[in-house]
Amino acid sequence: MCGIIGYIGEKEVLPVLLKGLRRLEYRGYDSAGVAILDEQTHKINRVRAVGKVDILAEKVKDMNISGHIGIAHTRWATHGGVTEENAHPHVAMNGKLVLVHNGIIENYRELKEKLGNVILESQTDSEIFANLIGLKYDGNLKKAVVEALKLVRGTYGIVVMHADHPDEMVAARLGSPIVIGVGDGEQYVASDATPILPYTKKVIFLEDGEVAVIKKDSMETTDLFDQLVTKHVEEIEWNDEQAEKQGFDHFMLKEIFDQPQVFQDAIRGRYNLAEGTAYLGGLNMTIDEMRSVNRIILIACGTASYAALAGKYAIERLAGIPVDVDIASEFRYRDPIIDEHTLVFAISQSGETLDTLAAVREAKRKGAFVRGIVNVIGSTIARETDGGSYIHAGPELAVASTKAYTNMVAILLLYALEFGRLKRVSPATGQRLLYALREIPGKMQMILERKDEIKRIAEKYAHYTDFFYIGRGSNFPVALEGSIKLKEITYIHSEAYPGGELKHGPLALLSPEFPVMAIMTKDQLYDKMRSNIEEIRARKSPIVLIATDGDAGAKELSDDVMYVPDTMELLQPLLNTIPLQLFAYYTAVALGKDVDRPRNLAKSVTVE
Repeated sequence: MCGIIGYIGEKEVLPVLLKGLRRLEYRGYDSAGVAILDEQTHKINRVRAVGKVDILAEKVKDMNISGHIGIAHTRWATHGGVTEENAHPHVAMNGKLVLVHNGIIENYRELKEKLGNVILESQTDSEIFANLIGLKYDGNLKKAVVEALKLVRGTYGIVVMHADHPDEMVAARLGSPIVIGVGDGEQYVASDATPILPYTKKVIFLEDGEVAVIKKDSMETTDLFDQLVTKHVEEIEWNDEQAEKQGFDHFMLKEIFDQPQVFQDAIRGRYNLAEGTAYLGGLNMTIDEMRSVNRIILIACGTASYAALAGKYAIERLAGIPVDVDIASEFRYRDPIIDEHTLVFAISQSGETLDTLAAVREAKRKGAFVRGIVNVIGSTIARETDGGSYIHAGPELAVASTKAYTNMVAILLLYALEFGRLKRVSPATGQRLLYALREIPGKMQMILERKDEIKRIAEKYAHYTDFFYIGRGSNFPVALEGSIKLKEITYIHSEAYPGGELKHGPLALLSPEFPVMAIMTKDQLYDKMRSNIEEIRARKSPIVLIATDGDAGAKELSDDVMYVPDTMELLQPLLNTIPLQLFAYYTAVALGKDVDRPRNLAKSVTVE
């Protein structure tokens, strides 16, 4: 949610800012703006627009805005509606001070009172923030920012500029990420590394409570008490090409097709076939500590929580350890029972999901082992947990997650095997699972080659306004994930249930206008699932099946079938999800939806 990009150096800043904003569009936004210091007039030119970055670009095209220092922002409305007045950047001191802000200021009403008779043009907490800094300004920009921050309660990632300080920007963070890109005689600052990658792979991540003064050839970081903080430059492994569509119509389709390769990246070097086990070195636990674990909690939101649920089936089956899957936004409010024998995994693609981060901190306070499963290297969850694993999915720029989901499941399967070998899994069983796991990329590719048939089915059902998704066992999480994909990018009402639950209420909704997507691959609950589908047929709902290759009976039960290759039951979520991703994608395309940036949603959810 919301994106920040700033630059100071020798380049013309406007093209850098506009390109950065476009690369931040995946985060979700409803307005955008730029602020650039004109070195000739010593004034800051600010332009904002409601809607897409292209609208902003068109607006500034003939304005002759020039400069070498500037900041820009894409806003996702929280405080105040979607208007130009509420768009960032916000100004104070008669336009001399300008601020962009991600996060939420919880005590904004109290701070507004401190401003006295200052007239505000927006309904945002961010404009109050800018004016609070202006109130504290006495010629030292960093000092003003720090004094204002000490009064703030909430979350922020900010960048501040002042017309009287043409050689510096000030950035700070608390709960909302800030990344500084280190160049040669130039510096970049952003809410994540994506807009920086075209220019430099060298980055510095600010931690909570840190403030940075950024100049074109230097940077100094302190805490809020003016104590110097030594920062280390890190190298981002993603390249700019990875963040492009590479000939696909949408990022989402590219990322679906990335899955065979990135799955191999996720498991490579993390298993030992001879011993039939997995080794995820980032776990940072001794064998005795691993054996002491008697309960695992998987904390996540949205798609990550469905990956967690698939992981629950695997961990309990292989390791015999009880597993709870907790929605992160609920976790810390129910006073969870945790002790030193509890292992908590926080699962997040971005590594910045605020609800998940808050849950991490609560679990650490209660004394659990806390580890992360994230995609973005150097993200806050990666830094605040005591170990864990990167999923190595590469940049995921479509809002709807695809390849990150399957890689999360892959990592959880490896953890299930690693703990299982310590508990009760034989080497032979471990080897069978690893052989099957190594076949997954090829089987994923087989499904992707069937895209035209899946597209045909999607176009057939695109006019329906309601859908059920059902599955049983480890395929119930697949139903949940398929359903949320349809909701996210097509806006079709969709619900997911365990197959056996339909008779406990949902059957009342079934009719010829209410199709059902059912996952009925060959597993131990296959016969049970067939019975559930017979119940649906009796209500005359159209039925689409996910079935195992060679299952001729699937055609007799259904109106349409999407076949997948056979694999071990615990690995089925890795394959069965892919046709559902393609089904949602092609349905959205048929309906003319904005596939990569669905309405009201954001990639990185950094507010509660």
